[in-house]
Amino acid sequence: MRVVSGIQTTGNLHLGNYLGAIKQWVAMQEQGECLFFLADLHALTGNVSPRELANSTIEMAAMLMAAGIDDRAILFNQARVPAHAELCWILQGTARMGWLNRMTQWKDKAGKNREGASVGLFTYPVLQAADVLVYQATHVPVGEDQKQHLELARDIATKFNTDFEVDLFPLPEPLISQAAPRIMSLRDGTAKMSKSDPSDMSRINLIDDDDTIAAKFKKSKSDADLLPDSFDALAERPEARNLVTIFAALSERTPQSVVEEFAGKGFGALKPALADLAVSVLAPVRDRLTRLLDDRAEVGAQLARGAARANALAAPTLLAAQKAVGLQV
Repeated sequence: MRVVSGIQTTGNLHLGNYLGAIKQWVAMQEQGECLFFLADLHALTGNVSPRELANSTIEMAAMLMAAGIDDRAILFNQARVPAHAELCWILQGTARMGWLNRMTQWKDKAGKNREGASVGLFTYPVLQAADVLVYQATHVPVGEDQKQHLELARDIATKFNTDFEVDLFPLPEPLISQAAPRIMSLRDGTAKMSKSDPSDMSRINLIDDDDTIAAKFKKSKSDADLLPDSFDALAERPEARNLVTIFAALSERTPQSVVEEFAGKGFGALKPALADLAVSVLAPVRDRLTRLLDDRAEVGAQLARGAARANALAAPTLLAAQKAVGLQV
């Protein structure tokens, strides 16, 4: 199994990223060959400050390393592997305008100002396809919002193989972890935890100190009812369900076992226990992150070493694609 996945370089990671994706990435390192990249080329499709992009790439890499991504995986930033962009250009001859016009993310981000949107935003999914096909990925971790993009990558791979009568690109399968919880806002249990939420109290940032973590859980939205002895009974209580879900994910238990422990008790009992648990899990991650950011040059060197490994894996596929379309004579 070869797993390939990327993450945006913008902003700080929060508890939702950690429990919903990064923790799964760390576990995947035991299951097969993994390549994880910082999507700095994708960042160019929007308004970007060069200094902020450079800084956030290092900071995001440090966060992934602090969370447990290590030499078992290949960690690099996308721009250090030119084969991503080169294969993207080749695949743009295969992808169809109609396919890209149907992409939900394009419609949402461009909105009514499609004429003013960047070309890169429109062709973004082709680069995403190149990101995984250049490594002949067998599996790609995806959330609900990325399934369409993986389907496009499979369509591009199928058309390329058919058009040029080659068996170059395998069709990557979605990798959906059943253990990955959906973490919601601490202020609104019906909204996903997000770094774009204007309220910092809505999320636990991985850089938050212990007191801040405790304060955010203490002030998190809940309700006045006691906890039941069945997790299913929380279906209509989104904030309560969210806090129990977070507790279960941090303690690597089932939500049902958590409600059984706190059944008949109120949030005055659950919240302090949850805060202590979160601090015990996240404080070591934060401390490692702090040490890594004290030596940004070493983080950059780690990315360079990862890029060297990634370049070696990507080169044969790129060469085969060039030969297939007649670019190598």
